[in-house]
Amino acid sequence: MPNVTSMRKVIQAVGVLSVLIGVSGAIDHLWYQPFLGIILNSFNRLVVPHVTAFEGYELVANLALAAVGASLVLAMEVMRPRGRV
Repeated sequence: MPNVTSMRKVIQAVGVLSVLIGVSGAIDHLWYQPFLGIILNSFNRLVVPHVTAFEGYELVANLALAAVGASLVLAMEVMRPRGRV
């Protein structure tokens, strides 16, 4: 059975990656973002153009992805076991 602490860290890592992808996609939408473009701009270049609900709201979609990632990181931090005081 997987350790709860390791699962929490994996979810936090996914959250951090989502924040990076969302912010990078927003930068790429407004201007050109050359750093790790194939990874960090994957949502902006592969998902957003194929979802009709995002049409005209590309910047909002990228920032929403960043917000969801930040929420994951914060939620897992709140669930972190605390030591005794």
